[in-house]
Amino acid sequence: MRNGLSRSILVGAALVAAVALGACRDTGSDEGKLFEISGKIFVFNYRLARATYVVTLRPLKPMGEGQVAVASFQDPAGGAPLVVEQKVWPKLDKVTLESPALTCVVKNKPYAIAISIKGADGAVLQKIDTTLMSTEDQSILPDRPLVIDQLYTANPDLVGHPDGKLPGEPKPDCSKGG
Repeated sequence: MRNGLSRSILVGAALVAAVALGACRDTGSDEGKLFEISGKIFVFNYRLARATYVVTLRPLKPMGEGQVAVASFQDPAGGAPLVVEQKVWPKLDKVTLESPALTCVVKNKPYAIAISIKGADGAVLQKIDTTLMSTEDQSILPDRPLVIDQLYTANPDLVGHPDGKLPGEPKPDCSKGG
């Protein structure tokens, strides 16, 4: 009985310590930071047959007028990074950065993302570097968009191919994506 009681006390103390450590936050590391990443994901839009990076930033301090977020996304197909510039609107509670359409996204491969927050004068106020891995391979997407307009009209090129895969359709050259 005594052995079981001391084991329970030990387990209870370990749980309390784990909760206390989990509740700890290093407030010093946020010093001077304007934004933090609140979300990042690859979006595979099956209907439009396209993949994009989407990164969401949450402000940690009030945003200034004229600030701009510049994201540099690694191109999965290789070549120069894909650069997107987004105005920071001070009254919004987040900044969303979305890349242009991608090709050659590979499952479980880390891709680099570099974000700079610039002031109205162009000076870099903060840099954020991160990576993003896809849980899917881009091959899951159809070869062409399933719809062709805002009314979701079925793509006539895909008649007889409800999965969106066309026999003999040329595939992108992904040899430089390494």
